[in-house]
Amino acid sequence: MLKALALPYRIVELCTGDLGFAASKTYDIEVWLPSQKSYREISSCSNCTDFQARRMNARFWREGKPEFMHTLNGSSLAVGRTMIAILENYQEEDGSVIIPEALIPYFGKKSID
Repeated sequence: MLKALALPYRIVELCTGDLGFAASKTYDIEVWLPSQKSYREISSCSNCTDFQARRMNARFWREGKPEFMHTLNGSSLAVGRTMIAILENYQEEDGSVIIPEALIPYFGKKSID
C-alpha cells in the first residue's frame, strides 16, 4: 500500500529485546514524517512460529501426523499515521495537498486546495 501511495518508507527488523511476548521475529514498517524528520512505525508483522498454536492447540495434519501450525500477526496501516504521512509528504508550499495517484479515483479530485 505504501508503494501505491508513493510514500517513503523502510522496513526494520526488530532486535530480540524489542520483540513481543509471542514473536520469534518482527518487522516494523516505518513511514517518513517530514515534520519530525524521522521515520515512524505505521505497521508491524510478526512470526510467532508455533507459540500461539501450542497455547490454543491448533494443529494440522501432515503425512498422517498432527503438527502445530505456525502463526503470523500483522497489522495493516495505522489510519491516523497514514493520513498524517499523506498530508505531510504531499503538502505544497501554498498549503494545498496533492492527492496520491492511487487515491484519485476514490477521492474525486487531484488536490485539496
